Amino acid sequence: MTSINIPDAIHDGLFAEERKLKIMEEVTEKKKVTVTALSKSLGVSGATVRNYLRDLDSAGRLIRTHGGAIAKTKTGFELASQQKEVHFQNEKRQIARRALSLIEDGDTIILDTGTTTLELARCLHERKNLTVVTNDLMIAQVIEEFETVNVIFMGGVLRKGFHCTLGLQGRELITGLTADKAFMGANGFSLTKGATTPDINQAETKKRMVAIAGKVVLLCDHTKLNKVSFARFAMPDQINILVTDRIDEAEKLRLEKVGIDVLVA
Repeated sequence: MTSINIPDAIHDGLFAEERKLKIMEEVTEKKKVTVTALSKSLGVSGATVRNYLRDLDSAGRLIRTHGGAIAKTKTGFELASQQKEVHFQNEKRQIARRALSLIEDGDTIILDTGTTTLELARCLHERKNLTVVTNDLMIAQVIEEFETVNVIFMGGVLRKGFHCTLGLQGRELITGLTADKAFMGANGFSLTKGATTPDINQAETKKRMVAIAGKVVLLCDHTKLNKVSFARFAMPDQINILVTDRIDEAEKLRLEKVGIDVLVA
């Protein structure tokens, strides 16, 4: 009987783009990956892995090396929202559940744009009489369905690929408002540089969110810790609570020493 050569993407039900996202997840966490290890973890040939790495390198998402790839660490690099959403999904859900414990019935909160804050938004039906300020289209769409949650949506210019609005319109809308808590995302957070993001316009919007909040809660998975991106939006002393999925004990103590409460999901 003649054997049929089934393509890798059909063989295990994963499409090429899904595999590439898994590769990016590995590179983000480990900073360096090999063709051999990726071939084993993905269950595909080394030639297929090399093709994926070639595509990702061409797209500027990693740097190919002899026998593998390394993370692209430029401070201005940022994955689009759909690409971010598949990275560390379980960790983001855990962070969101831990952050939900900080929200009380009747709170006015800010939800920054991002995939972790989106996970938090999906939990808000468990609270009553909330007012949520956000510039994230997907977050607004999710909480629109919750009967006891009111939404104040910040307008402005749509940042394509990131389902959020930026600009003076949104920032001016919330000037003079006061929120109990702001739940912020970041591309990097360190004690030396604070909370950072690749886009300077995004940073300006985030600064305004931080400024009107009584308490600032930073939601960061472990890959963002001790990383620095292009534009700072909050100094360490402006962050009250860090919620993360895991953290080195020595780093946790350093953060607590400067007044940041660290909650591990």
